[in-house]
Amino acid sequence: MKEILSGVKQYEFRKQIFKNESVKTVYIYSTSPQKRIVARFRLGKIVKEHPDYLWEQYCDVSGISEREFFEYFSDRDTGYAIRIEELERFEEPIDPHTVIDQFVAPQSFRYVKCPLLRSSLS
Repeated sequence: MKEILSGVKQYEFRKQIFKNESVKTVYIYSTSPQKRIVARFRLGKIVKEHPDYLWEQYCDVSGISEREFFEYFSDRDTGYAIRIEELERFEEPIDPHTVIDQFVAPQSFRYVKCPLLRSSLS
């Protein structure tokens, strides 16, 4: 998360991608001790390719080491690179319990039905 917020990490890598194609905005949740939603970004292009290709293309803006990357994709022939665009860091992080009914911290990602805050990204 620190690498995304600092702008070093410009692509998020995932083994699986969203099933809901209408996803346009991603909110970033910070775990303990903060336990708040700290930022959001607009989804850019999503590239589905072999991990070797993804690393070759995006290693300079990955925000992770080569070892971490290939350990993550060790059992996969396909992976996803998600372009992070229009990152908006919140001045006051959001307590998710106040905006999402029965909030449980997500393991990977979670869908929300409407924007948590109105802005140029909403």
